[in-house]
Amino acid sequence: MKCSELRSQQMRKLAPELDPLRIGTGWKAEELSLPQIYIESTFGDSHPGSGHLDKLVEAARKGVAAGGGHGARYYCTDMCDGESQGTDGINYSLVSREMIANMIEIQANATPFDGGVFIASCDKGMPGSLIGMARVNMPSIVVSGGTMKAGPELLTLNELGYYSARYERGEIPLERLQWAKVNACPGCGACSFIGTASTMQIMAEALGLSLPGSALLPADSPDLIDYAFNSGKRAVELAKEGLCVKDMVTLESFENAILVHAAISGSTNSLLHLPALAHEFGIEIDGDTFDRLHRGAKFLLDLRPTGKWPAEVFYYAGGVPAIMEEIKDRLHLDVMTVTGKTLGENLAELKTNGFYEKCQKWLDAFNEKFGLSLTKEDIIRPADKAMGTDGSIAVLKGNLAPEGAVIKHTACPKEMFDVVLKARPFDSEEECLDAVLHHKVNPGDAVFIRYEGPKGSGMPEMFYTSEAISSDPELGRSIALITDGRFSGASTGPVIGHCSPEAMSGGPIALVEQDDLIEINVPERKLNIIGVKGERKTPEEMEAILAERKQNWVPRRSKYRTGALRMFAEHAASPMRGAYLEFED
Repeated sequence: MKCSELRSQQMRKLAPELDPLRIGTGWKAEELSLPQIYIESTFGDSHPGSGHLDKLVEAARKGVAAGGGHGARYYCTDMCDGESQGTDGINYSLVSREMIANMIEIQANATPFDGGVFIASCDKGMPGSLIGMARVNMPSIVVSGGTMKAGPELLTLNELGYYSARYERGEIPLERLQWAKVNACPGCGACSFIGTASTMQIMAEALGLSLPGSALLPADSPDLIDYAFNSGKRAVELAKEGLCVKDMVTLESFENAILVHAAISGSTNSLLHLPALAHEFGIEIDGDTFDRLHRGAKFLLDLRPTGKWPAEVFYYAGGVPAIMEEIKDRLHLDVMTVTGKTLGENLAELKTNGFYEKCQKWLDAFNEKFGLSLTKEDIIRPADKAMGTDGSIAVLKGNLAPEGAVIKHTACPKEMFDVVLKARPFDSEEECLDAVLHHKVNPGDAVFIRYEGPKGSGMPEMFYTSEAISSDPELGRSIALITDGRFSGASTGPVIGHCSPEAMSGGPIALVEQDDLIEINVPERKLNIIGVKGERKTPEEMEAILAERKQNWVPRRSKYRTGALRMFAEHAASPMRGAYLEFED
């Protein structure tokens, strides 16, 4: 069913105070009868991904006015995972997604609007905005805030963990670490690699909720300002058409997004955000959906952290449309998009409207600046020259993770695809990181960090530990890190996260003991405890051993007694279903 047209005008009749209060805010009397557009952004001085969004807000507002509407600015700034790494602040990261969605629900429903423009860039700001957008279900469009440019020597922030770990091991001087810190973020935008922020910008477009070609432009690009302006105009048209987001997005839209995710080797955090978003649409997807669609999918994008180049060049190579052209035979081309046209119609139009020619001009300028000779095909591989042919994500299952656990196999050394390791469990990341940095773990260990899931600690990232492992020449190819927490989109190496059920819920990861034998088999999607004290056991013996351990397991009291983290700990769904807040009927 289409949304009610001009709900704002109906509400004006019911609330006589509405007009004078808006006039007092600065609205002109003649603007009150125009289509009223809610412009929500995560603008704030919190981090580079949001510090520039005010410019896009103003461009969108001008576009709304040009389209015959009036735009109202609302804000709910987001936090930065990078600024919180290594502190208890990172525990607030995933719950912040829910709070952003909640504020959108409150803001957009408390006063009447006919359409919306949602502007965000980063890890939780983008999925939080998408979830809130779906929840309020009005005619809406997304504007992605783009990516920061690379620094000198094409330095990007994902390399800082590598520099830090090398400094801690005495391999580089403090001066080199300080150089990296000063130059890793030369300006605003999402971090310039295919981390969670970049991935979720791409997912918004892949779902059909952004204008074609608008995802992940350089944040200072004049083209991005144009996209924001045109998105504002389109929001007014959507309001007049009554085309709501739930009229557009279907299961097929999510399948398209997951196939694009496979092609770009997207962040594992998408396995939290897309299922949570789908839940708001009344669509159920989970880790198994990702695993099924990634099997046989072509991995095409040669960008960091799994590839060579910074994310700045994504747009120069043609962006999401160029990715989609290479995998078009697997996409649902008949899905509706925010343009009011199907995906197939959008892709056909881009071939004739000068989009790819404009991208090539930007690539030429980038090559000239850095003395390179990159071609589009160096960045987005042709399908017949794919970097890989089995996607980038695998969901492992077994008696250690009955609901599943996630590995980004494109970032994992092949030596770790089929191994049996000895368990070294830790109940905090701090203790584990110290052990890794000072070589208190050995080749052949399966290092566990547990009680870090949504109910345990808010599901923080284990970024520093994963970087310490992957940057170590020996440990990076001989041990694995397994956790019920999650990883940064920048993480590489033999890391397995989202292990479900989590330890706080009494999942098998809580029952692991020192020197248990751990089977990891990526091709067969297996993650099992297969032995005790270094001795193999039959499946039946292990089942009995784990049952006895479960009987003796003592549940932990939540560390959070008040506030947002207590609410999240009490109501978060399983990581493999998206860790959204769920309540009993």
